[in-house]
Amino acid sequence: MAANGEEKSVRRGFLKALGLGTAAAAAAPALAQRADSVPAAEARKEDESHRLAARYRPNAADVQAFYRTNRYEY
Repeated sequence: MAANGEEKSVRRGFLKALGLGTAAAAAAPALAQRADSVPAAEARKEDESHRLAARYRPNAADVQAFYRTNRYEY
């Protein structure tokens, strides 16, 4: 009986280590800073005029190409 209990303990320890390793591997990319990211102190801040500006332009070339290639009636 003692060997059976010891075997369960070893198995539990292995599964616990496996779970912790998987969790650490999943969290690692989220914690790493991207190489192409801009630090918050140097980031361009959006002011009131930029935030309220109209961005959708239905006659722009890319919008027209989208509707043309997807055959949506415009």
